[in-house]
Amino acid sequence: MTDKKEHIINHAVELFAEKGFEGTSIRDLAARAEVNVAMVNYYFGSKEKLFEAMVQHKAAYLKGIIEELSKDNSLTEIEKLDRIIESYVNKMFNNRLFHRVIHQELLLHQRESLQDSIINIVSPNAVAIKNIIETGIRKGVFRKIDPPLLIASLFGTFNQVLLSKKMCNKLLDKNPDYIPYEDPKFKKRLIDHLKDLLHTYLLKN
Repeated sequence: MTDKKEHIINHAVELFAEKGFEGTSIRDLAARAEVNVAMVNYYFGSKEKLFEAMVQHKAAYLKGIIEELSKDNSLTEIEKLDRIIESYVNKMFNNRLFHRVIHQELLLHQRESLQDSIINIVSPNAVAIKNIIETGIRKGVFRKIDPPLLIASLFGTFNQVLLSKKMCNKLLDKNPDYIPYEDPKFKKRLIDHLKDLLHTYLLKN
């Protein structure tokens, strides 16, 4: 990806987070990125294609990490899952706006084709994690649990924390001005908690 395309995408994340997909125009995107409308259209063709390119670009990092870990025979299945959790939490804490934009679009159900595109881009990561869990079950290392629902539980916990700062602060008994996503201690706390969930639920006693 060219520097200019990445520059436009990074500004698009900010704008989509502020105004939503519907409230953002190509002209808005061009103005925020300080480029002309023709350049945005040249690189992406439409707002929908820009959104898809944004998702593809941001999801590529985790996809690469998960693919590498899946093929690493020096690691056990639980070690692979631990590293995925570390990578996922670190990446999403550093890209909170992107995470919010994605979930806004998934929850609104206004543009089915765009929603399908998002799911097609991000779902392979979840499938790869499911495959690691199922491999551990086949090897007899993990208990016979429901992998899809375990993944839903993990991401559900993470999403609840990341998508609602007010609720997170309420549960943590913190002041309203506290930003948990900028606190390294809280990030470690979340990583450790998600690992504990996996270890307790998956590993045989």
